[in-house]
Amino acid sequence: MQFALYRGVGTKEEHMTKAQLLKKIAYLESVNDQLSTEVSYVDNLMRLLGFSEGLATVKATAQEILEKGIDIDESEQNA
Repeated sequence: MQFALYRGVGTKEEHMTKAQLLKKIAYLESVNDQLSTEVSYVDNLMRLLGFSEGLATVKATAQEILEKGIDIDESEQNA
């Protein structure tokens, strides 16, 4: 069975073999697992710091700050 997936290598395109696809899938699954673990960890830290819905609350807070143009004084950041 030949797969129609290509990967560009310079100006030459190559077919990815089944073995290459499986290797790439395994790598991407590993990266996804690491990133999911990290996001869960940071989400939990934010909840411990008082953001009731974790990262969702952090994102909403950041968006509100940007929308309202709230100036964060540098001296407050370094305190």
